[in-house]
Amino acid sequence: MFKKLLMAVVTLVVSMGFAFAGVDVNKGDQAALDGVKGIGPATSKAILEERSKGGNFKDWADFEARVKGIGDKSAAKLSEAGLTVNGQSKSGVATKATAKAPEKTEASAKVDSKPAVKTKAELKAEAKAKKEEKAAASAKAPATK
Repeated sequence: MFKKLLMAVVTLVVSMGFAFAGVDVNKGDQAALDGVKGIGPATSKAILEERSKGGNFKDWADFEARVKGIGDKSAAKLSEAGLTVNGQSKSGVATKATAKAPEKTEASAKVDSKPAVKTKAELKAEAKAKKEEKAAASAKAPATK
């Protein structure tokens, strides 16, 4: 039983690795190109036709110049999604695999850390903490007569 479970986990991890692997524009077939976010059937067909007419793409500038509908902005988005030209991502663009998560500001960290629904235990703990705060505040306050 344990071996079957372990094999299932290993298979899942390996298949996830393939799902996020980059696709080289000079090596990918239509199905592989369609798998890149931002490339549909029409764009992948245009890429394959241009590649068969003019040979492999030399670099990103060559790719942008030869494929109709691919400009600097869309090339940057495709590079972020994992598309490469001769194994190189577009310069100045972080790919999904190398992109860092944006740093959270203090305000966004507070918003993200709150769960959508609080459990009974969390509600009880909050109520207890509020009671203790009130008790501490009243103990510190000078007595007035």
